[in-house]
Amino acid sequence: MPIGFEEYRLGTQFGLTQAQLELCQHASDYFETTLHPLQARMDDEDWWPEETFREVAAMGYLGTTIPAEYGGQGLDYLASGLICEVMAYWNPAFAFSWLNADNLVMDNLYRNGNEEQRRRFLPRLCTGELIGALGMTEPGAGSDALGSMKTAARRDGNGYVVSGSKIFITNGPIADLVLVYARTDPTMGRSKGISALVVEKSFEGFRVAQKLDKMGFRGSPNGELVFEGCRVPADNLIGEENRGHVIMHSGLDLERVMSAMLCIGPARRALDLAIDHANLRVQFGQPIGSFQMIQAKLAEMYVALEAARTLVYRVLDICSSTAESDLGRGRVHRLAAAALFKAAQTGKFVMDEAVQIHGGSGYMRDTEINRLYRTTKVMEIAAGSQEIRRLIIAADLLKG
Repeated sequence: MPIGFEEYRLGTQFGLTQAQLELCQHASDYFETTLHPLQARMDDEDWWPEETFREVAAMGYLGTTIPAEYGGQGLDYLASGLICEVMAYWNPAFAFSWLNADNLVMDNLYRNGNEEQRRRFLPRLCTGELIGALGMTEPGAGSDALGSMKTAARRDGNGYVVSGSKIFITNGPIADLVLVYARTDPTMGRSKGISALVVEKSFEGFRVAQKLDKMGFRGSPNGELVFEGCRVPADNLIGEENRGHVIMHSGLDLERVMSAMLCIGPARRALDLAIDHANLRVQFGQPIGSFQMIQAKLAEMYVALEAARTLVYRVLDICSSTAESDLGRGRVHRLAAAALFKAAQTGKFVMDEAVQIHGGSGYMRDTEINRLYRTTKVMEIAAGSQEIRRLIIAADLLKG
Protein backbone atom coordinates (compact mmCIF):
# COMPACT_ATOMS: atom_id res chain seq x y z
CA MET A 1 0.00 0.00 0.00
CA PRO A 2 1.54 3.38 -0.98
CA ILE A 3 2.71 5.72 1.75
CA GLY A 4 -0.21 8.14 1.57
CA PHE A 5 -1.85 11.00 3.45
CA GLU A 6 -4.37 9.41 5.81
CA GLU A 7 -1.94 9.23 8.73
CA TYR A 8 -1.73 13.01 8.63
CA ARG A 9 -5.30 13.30 9.88
CA LEU A 10 -4.10 14.11 13.41
CA GLY A 11 -7.17 15.35 15.19
CA THR A 12 -7.24 18.71 16.96
CA GLN A 13 -3.52 19.46 16.51
CA PHE A 14 -1.92 20.16 13.14
CA GLY A 15 -3.26 17.79 10.52
CA LEU A 16 -4.93 17.59 7.14
CA THR A 17 -8.63 18.34 6.76
CA GLN A 18 -11.04 16.10 4.91
CA ALA A 19 -11.04 18.60 2.04
CA GLN A 20 -7.25 18.47 1.81
CA LEU A 21 -7.26 14.65 1.87
CA GLU A 22 -9.80 14.60 -0.96
CA LEU A 23 -7.72 17.14 -2.91
CA CYS A 24 -4.67 14.87 -2.58
CA GLN A 25 -6.61 11.81 -3.75
CA HIS A 26 -8.13 13.58 -6.75
CA ALA A 27 -4.77 15.07 -7.73
CA SER A 28 -3.03 11.71 -7.34
CA ASP A 29 -5.55 9.90 -9.55
CA TYR A 30 -5.33 12.59 -12.23
CA PHE A 31 -1.53 12.93 -12.22
CA GLU A 32 -1.02 9.16 -12.26
CA THR A 33 -3.08 8.94 -15.45
CA THR A 34 -1.90 12.16 -17.11
CA LEU A 35 1.68 12.81 -16.00
CA HIS A 36 3.29 9.53 -15.01
CA PRO A 37 3.21 8.06 -18.55
CA LEU A 38 5.19 11.09 -19.79
CA GLN A 39 8.08 10.60 -17.39
CA ALA A 40 10.28 8.36 -19.56
CA ARG A 41 9.99 10.44 -22.74
CA MET A 42 10.63 13.67 -20.87
CA ASP A 43 13.82 12.19 -19.44
CA ASP A 44 15.03 10.48 -22.64
CA GLU A 45 14.37 13.39 -25.01
CA ASP A 46 14.46 16.34 -22.60
CA TRP A 47 10.98 17.01 -23.98
CA TRP A 48 8.47 19.49 -22.52
CA PRO A 49 4.74 18.51 -22.87
CA GLU A 50 3.32 21.92 -23.66
CA GLU A 51 -0.25 20.79 -24.28
CA THR A 52 -0.35 18.78 -21.06
CA PHE A 53 0.64 21.89 -19.11
CA ARG A 54 -2.47 23.64 -20.40
CA GLU A 55 -4.59 20.56 -19.65
CA VAL A 56 -3.36 20.59 -16.06
CA ALA A 57 -4.25 24.28 -15.88
CA ALA A 58 -7.74 23.56 -17.24
CA MET A 59 -8.23 21.01 -14.44
CA GLY A 60 -7.60 23.78 -11.88
CA TYR A 61 -4.06 22.84 -10.91
CA LEU A 62 -2.40 26.11 -11.89
CA GLY A 63 -2.59 29.45 -10.14
CA THR A 64 -3.26 27.53 -6.96
CA THR A 65 -2.70 30.43 -4.54
CA ILE A 66 -4.17 33.09 -6.84
CA PRO A 67 -7.68 34.36 -5.95
CA ALA A 68 -10.55 33.35 -8.23
CA GLU A 69 -11.06 36.93 -9.45
CA TYR A 70 -7.74 36.62 -11.31
CA GLY A 71 -8.43 33.10 -12.57
CA GLY A 72 -6.82 31.08 -9.78
CA GLN A 73 -7.96 28.64 -7.12
CA GLY A 74 -7.43 30.71 -3.96
CA LEU A 75 -5.77 27.91 -1.98
CA ASP A 76 -3.36 28.36 0.91
CA TYR A 77 0.30 27.35 0.76
CA LEU A 78 -0.24 24.01 2.45
CA ALA A 79 -2.87 22.95 -0.10
CA SER A 80 -0.66 24.20 -2.95
CA GLY A 81 2.27 22.29 -1.47
CA LEU A 82 0.20 19.09 -1.29
CA ILE A 83 -0.57 19.41 -5.00
CA CYS A 84 3.14 19.88 -5.67
CA GLU A 85 4.02 16.81 -3.59
CA VAL A 86 1.57 14.57 -5.44
CA MET A 87 2.65 15.93 -8.81
CA ALA A 88 6.31 15.35 -7.94
CA TYR A 89 5.45 11.81 -6.84
CA TRP A 90 4.18 10.96 -10.34
CA ASN A 91 6.37 13.24 -12.48
CA PRO A 92 9.12 15.28 -10.77
CA ALA A 93 10.29 17.09 -13.92
CA PHE A 94 6.80 18.37 -14.71
CA ALA A 95 6.41 19.47 -11.08
CA PHE A 96 9.72 21.34 -11.26
CA SER A 97 8.49 23.54 -14.13
CA TRP A 98 5.02 23.79 -12.61
CA LEU A 99 6.39 25.10 -9.31
CA ASN A 100 8.44 27.77 -11.05
CA ALA A 101 5.38 28.97 -12.96
CA ASP A 102 2.86 28.62 -10.13
CA ASN A 103 4.82 29.87 -7.14
CA LEU A 104 7.98 31.69 -8.20
CA VAL A 105 6.19 33.74 -10.86
CA MET A 106 2.40 33.78 -10.36
CA ASP A 107 2.35 33.95 -6.57
CA ASN A 108 5.15 36.51 -6.66
CA LEU A 109 3.27 38.70 -9.15
CA TYR A 110 0.10 38.49 -7.08
CA ARG A 111 1.84 39.40 -3.82
CA ASN A 112 3.96 42.22 -5.22
CA GLY A 113 2.29 43.46 -8.41
CA ASN A 114 -0.19 46.31 -8.61
CA GLU A 115 -3.81 45.82 -9.65
CA GLU A 116 -3.19 46.62 -13.31
CA GLN A 117 -0.32 44.12 -13.47
CA ARG A 118 -2.38 41.42 -11.75
CA ARG A 119 -5.20 41.76 -14.26
CA ARG A 120 -2.82 41.99 -17.22
CA PHE A 121 -0.76 38.88 -16.44
CA LEU A 122 -2.44 36.54 -13.95
CA PRO A 123 -5.54 35.34 -15.86
CA ARG A 124 -3.47 34.19 -18.84
CA LEU A 125 -0.83 32.64 -16.58
CA CYS A 126 -3.54 30.72 -14.68
CA THR A 127 -4.90 29.17 -17.90
CA GLY A 128 -1.44 28.16 -19.09
CA GLU A 129 -1.71 30.47 -22.10
CA LEU A 130 1.44 32.12 -20.73
CA ILE A 131 4.24 30.42 -18.83
CA GLY A 132 6.61 32.27 -16.54
CA ALA A 133 10.20 31.99 -15.38
CA LEU A 134 12.20 33.69 -12.62
CA GLY A 135 15.51 35.30 -13.63
CA MET A 136 17.80 35.59 -10.62
CA THR A 137 20.95 33.41 -10.94
CA GLU A 138 23.82 34.66 -13.08
CA PRO A 139 27.12 33.11 -14.23
CA GLY A 140 28.91 34.97 -11.43
CA ALA A 141 26.01 35.32 -8.98
CA GLY A 142 24.69 32.12 -7.39
CA SER A 143 24.65 31.97 -3.59
CA ASP A 144 25.66 35.66 -3.62
CA ALA A 145 22.71 36.45 -5.89
CA LEU A 146 22.31 40.07 -4.81
CA GLY A 147 25.86 41.11 -4.02
CA SER A 148 27.38 39.74 -7.24
CA MET A 149 24.52 40.70 -9.56
CA LYS A 150 25.79 42.22 -12.81
CA THR A 151 22.56 42.45 -14.81
CA ALA A 152 21.67 46.15 -14.83
CA ALA A 153 18.56 48.14 -15.65
CA ARG A 154 19.13 51.79 -16.59
CA ARG A 155 16.19 54.20 -16.44
CA ASP A 156 15.53 55.72 -19.85
CA GLY A 157 12.48 57.92 -20.29
CA ASN A 158 9.33 55.93 -19.55
CA GLY A 159 11.13 52.62 -19.21
CA TYR A 160 14.33 50.73 -18.50
CA VAL A 161 17.16 49.37 -20.64
CA VAL A 162 18.26 45.98 -19.30
CA SER A 163 21.70 44.52 -20.05
CA GLY A 164 23.21 41.31 -18.73
CA SER A 165 22.50 37.60 -18.55
CA LYS A 166 20.88 34.96 -16.36
CA ILE A 167 21.85 31.28 -16.18
CA PHE A 168 20.24 28.01 -15.00
CA ILE A 169 16.78 29.50 -15.47
CA THR A 170 14.01 26.90 -15.20
CA ASN A 171 11.38 27.43 -17.93
CA GLY A 172 13.73 29.97 -19.54
CA PRO A 173 13.61 28.42 -23.04
CA ILE A 174 9.79 28.27 -23.06
CA ALA A 175 8.87 31.32 -20.99
CA ASP A 176 6.51 33.99 -22.31
CA LEU A 177 7.59 36.31 -19.53
CA VAL A 178 10.49 36.39 -17.09
CA LEU A 179 10.46 38.09 -13.70
CA VAL A 180 14.00 39.50 -13.78
CA TYR A 181 16.03 40.99 -10.95
CA ALA A 182 18.41 43.71 -12.12
CA ARG A 183 20.59 46.35 -10.49
CA THR A 184 19.03 49.80 -10.90
CA ASP A 185 21.20 51.82 -8.49
CA PRO A 186 24.79 50.62 -7.98
CA THR A 187 25.43 53.38 -5.40
CA MET A 188 23.13 51.76 -2.80
CA GLY A 189 25.52 48.94 -1.87
CA ARG A 190 26.10 45.32 -2.86
CA SER A 191 22.74 43.91 -1.76
CA LYS A 192 20.42 46.83 -2.46
CA GLY A 193 19.52 49.00 -5.41
CA ILE A 194 17.88 45.98 -7.09
CA SER A 195 14.54 46.11 -8.94
CA ALA A 196 12.15 43.44 -10.23
CA LEU A 197 10.98 43.77 -13.85
CA VAL A 198 8.73 41.64 -16.05
CA VAL A 199 10.50 41.02 -19.35
CA GLU A 200 8.19 39.68 -22.06
CA LYS A 201 9.64 37.41 -24.75
CA SER A 202 8.58 39.81 -27.51
CA PHE A 203 10.76 42.62 -26.16
CA GLU A 204 13.59 43.62 -28.45
CA GLY A 205 16.99 42.75 -27.01
CA PHE A 206 15.85 39.65 -25.14
CA ARG A 207 16.84 36.17 -26.31
CA VAL A 208 17.41 32.63 -25.11
CA ALA A 209 21.14 32.04 -25.58
CA GLN A 210 21.04 28.28 -25.06
CA LYS A 211 19.05 25.42 -23.61
CA LEU A 212 21.07 23.57 -20.97
CA ASP A 213 21.45 19.81 -20.65
CA LYS A 214 20.77 18.67 -17.07
CA MET A 215 21.49 15.48 -15.16
CA GLY A 216 18.04 15.29 -13.58
CA PHE A 217 14.57 16.88 -13.87
CA ARG A 218 15.03 16.40 -17.60
CA GLY A 219 12.07 17.62 -19.61
CA SER A 220 11.83 20.71 -17.41
CA PRO A 221 13.53 23.21 -19.75
CA ASN A 222 16.50 25.12 -18.36
CA GLY A 223 18.46 27.82 -20.15
CA GLU A 224 20.65 30.88 -20.34
CA LEU A 225 18.91 34.20 -21.00
CA VAL A 226 20.59 37.27 -22.46
CA PHE A 227 19.46 40.92 -22.30
CA GLU A 228 21.18 43.14 -24.86
CA GLY A 229 19.84 46.65 -24.37
CA CYS A 230 16.40 45.14 -23.76
CA ARG A 231 13.79 47.88 -23.38
CA VAL A 232 11.22 47.28 -20.64
CA PRO A 233 8.34 49.73 -20.02
CA ALA A 234 8.06 51.27 -16.56
CA ASP A 235 4.62 49.65 -16.27
CA ASN A 236 6.47 46.32 -15.93
CA LEU A 237 8.28 47.34 -12.74
CA ILE A 238 7.08 45.10 -9.90
CA GLY A 239 6.91 46.87 -6.57
CA GLU A 240 9.10 49.89 -5.89
CA GLU A 241 12.27 50.75 -7.76
CA ASN A 242 15.40 49.69 -5.83
CA ARG A 243 13.31 47.56 -3.44
CA GLY A 244 13.60 44.31 -5.35
CA HIS A 245 15.77 42.78 -2.62
CA VAL A 246 12.71 42.75 -0.35
CA ILE A 247 10.66 40.95 -3.01
CA MET A 248 13.50 38.49 -3.59
CA HIS A 249 13.94 37.56 0.08
CA SER A 250 10.22 37.06 0.69
CA GLY A 251 9.95 35.00 -2.49
CA LEU A 252 12.92 32.84 -1.52
CA ASP A 253 11.24 31.82 1.74
CA LEU A 254 8.16 30.58 -0.10
CA GLU A 255 10.28 29.03 -2.86
CA ARG A 256 12.32 27.08 -0.31
CA VAL A 257 9.41 25.57 1.56
CA MET A 258 7.46 24.82 -1.62
CA SER A 259 10.58 23.35 -3.24
CA ALA A 260 10.85 20.97 -0.30
CA MET A 261 7.91 19.14 -1.88
CA LEU A 262 10.13 18.44 -4.90
CA CYS A 263 12.16 16.34 -2.45
CA ILE A 264 9.27 14.79 -0.50
CA GLY A 265 7.19 13.65 -3.50
CA PRO A 266 9.97 11.78 -5.33
CA ALA A 267 11.25 10.32 -2.04
CA ARG A 268 7.78 8.93 -1.31
CA ARG A 269 7.73 7.35 -4.77
CA ALA A 270 11.23 5.93 -4.27
CA LEU A 271 10.23 4.33 -0.97
CA ASP A 272 7.15 2.77 -2.56
CA LEU A 273 9.23 1.41 -5.42
CA ALA A 274 11.80 0.04 -2.96
CA ILE A 275 9.06 -1.72 -0.97
CA ASP A 276 7.65 -3.27 -4.16
CA HIS A 277 11.11 -4.42 -5.25
CA ALA A 278 11.88 -5.88 -1.82
CA ASN A 279 8.69 -7.95 -2.01
CA LEU A 280 9.25 -9.14 -5.59
CA ARG A 281 13.01 -9.64 -5.88
CA VAL A 282 13.99 -13.18 -4.86
CA GLN A 283 17.52 -14.13 -3.81
CA PHE A 284 18.67 -17.21 -1.92
CA GLY A 285 15.20 -18.62 -2.40
CA GLN A 286 13.24 -15.83 -0.69
CA PRO A 287 12.18 -12.20 -1.22
CA ILE A 288 14.95 -9.80 -0.21
CA GLY A 289 12.40 -8.03 1.98
CA SER A 290 12.70 -10.96 4.39
CA PHE A 291 16.34 -10.03 5.09
CA GLN A 292 16.85 -7.86 8.16
CA MET A 293 19.34 -5.54 6.44
CA ILE A 294 16.74 -4.65 3.81
CA GLN A 295 14.10 -4.25 6.51
CA ALA A 296 16.40 -1.88 8.41
CA LYS A 297 16.91 0.23 5.29
CA LEU A 298 13.18 0.49 4.64
CA ALA A 299 12.47 1.40 8.26
CA GLU A 300 15.11 4.14 8.30
CA MET A 301 13.91 5.51 4.95
CA TYR A 302 10.34 5.69 6.24
CA VAL A 303 11.25 7.41 9.50
CA ALA A 304 13.48 9.99 7.79
CA LEU A 305 10.85 10.74 5.15
CA GLU A 306 7.96 11.13 7.56
CA ALA A 307 9.99 13.37 9.88
CA ALA A 308 10.93 15.66 6.99
CA ARG A 309 7.42 15.58 5.56
CA THR A 310 5.84 16.59 8.86
CA LEU A 311 8.26 19.52 9.23
CA VAL A 312 7.52 20.75 5.70
CA TYR A 313 3.74 20.51 6.25
CA ARG A 314 4.07 22.48 9.48
CA VAL A 315 6.12 25.25 7.83
CA LEU A 316 3.71 25.48 4.88
CA ASP A 317 0.86 25.83 7.36
CA ILE A 318 2.75 28.63 9.13
CA CYS A 319 3.45 30.40 5.81
CA SER A 320 -0.28 30.37 5.05
CA SER A 321 -0.93 32.59 8.07
CA THR A 322 2.23 34.72 7.90
CA ALA A 323 1.99 38.39 6.95
CA GLU A 324 3.79 39.44 3.79
CA SER A 325 6.00 41.80 5.82
CA ASP A 326 7.29 38.89 7.93
CA LEU A 327 8.55 36.85 5.00
CA GLY A 328 12.28 37.01 4.29
CA ARG A 329 13.36 37.44 7.88
CA GLY A 330 13.13 36.07 11.41
CA ARG A 331 11.41 32.85 12.37
CA VAL A 332 9.79 32.15 8.99
CA HIS A 333 13.10 32.75 7.20
CA ARG A 334 14.74 30.18 9.50
CA LEU A 335 11.91 27.67 9.22
CA ALA A 336 11.79 27.84 5.43
CA ALA A 337 15.54 27.19 5.25
CA ALA A 338 15.17 24.35 7.75
CA ALA A 339 12.32 22.75 5.81
CA LEU A 340 14.25 22.60 2.54
CA PHE A 341 17.49 21.62 4.28
CA LYS A 342 15.84 18.62 5.93
CA ALA A 343 13.82 17.66 2.86
CA ALA A 344 16.88 17.78 0.56
CA GLN A 345 18.97 15.83 3.04
CA THR A 346 16.23 13.23 3.41
CA GLY A 347 15.61 13.01 -0.32
CA LYS A 348 19.27 12.23 -0.95
CA PHE A 349 19.30 9.55 1.77
CA VAL A 350 16.07 7.87 0.66
CA MET A 351 17.08 7.86 -3.01
CA ASP A 352 20.50 6.41 -2.28
CA GLU A 353 19.03 3.60 -0.20
CA ALA A 354 16.31 2.92 -2.77
CA VAL A 355 18.88 2.48 -5.53
CA GLN A 356 20.91 0.22 -3.22
CA ILE A 357 17.86 -1.98 -2.63
CA HIS A 358 17.27 -2.19 -6.38
CA GLY A 359 20.86 -3.32 -6.91
CA GLY A 360 22.10 -3.46 -10.51
CA SER A 361 18.71 -2.55 -11.97
CA GLY A 362 18.75 0.72 -10.03
CA TYR A 363 21.94 1.71 -11.83
CA MET A 364 20.29 1.38 -15.24
CA ARG A 365 19.41 4.76 -16.74
CA ASP A 366 16.02 3.74 -18.14
CA THR A 367 14.52 2.67 -14.79
CA GLU A 368 12.17 4.91 -12.85
CA ILE A 369 14.26 4.68 -9.68
CA ASN A 370 17.28 5.89 -11.65
CA ARG A 371 15.33 8.87 -13.00
CA LEU A 372 14.25 9.73 -9.48
CA TYR A 373 17.80 9.39 -8.16
CA ARG A 374 19.09 11.91 -10.70
CA THR A 375 16.59 14.53 -9.55
CA THR A 376 17.98 14.57 -6.03
CA LYS A 377 21.28 16.41 -6.11
CA VAL A 378 20.06 19.76 -7.41
CA MET A 379 17.78 20.14 -4.40
CA GLU A 380 20.90 20.53 -2.26
CA ILE A 381 21.98 23.38 -4.57
CA ALA A 382 18.92 25.24 -5.88
CA ALA A 383 17.09 27.95 -3.90
CA GLY A 384 20.22 28.51 -1.82
CA SER A 385 22.65 25.65 -1.15
CA GLN A 386 22.61 23.46 1.95
CA GLU A 387 25.54 25.52 3.23
CA ILE A 388 23.59 28.78 2.84
CA ARG A 389 20.58 27.21 4.57
CA ARG A 390 22.80 26.28 7.53
CA LEU A 391 24.01 29.86 7.77
CA ILE A 392 20.45 31.26 7.70
CA ILE A 393 19.33 28.89 10.46
CA ALA A 394 22.36 29.52 12.67
CA ALA A 395 22.30 33.30 12.21
CA ASP A 396 18.69 33.50 13.39
CA LEU A 397 19.31 31.16 16.33
CA LEU A 398 22.29 33.21 17.49
CA LYS A 399 20.31 36.45 17.54
CA GLY A 400 19.00 35.32 20.93
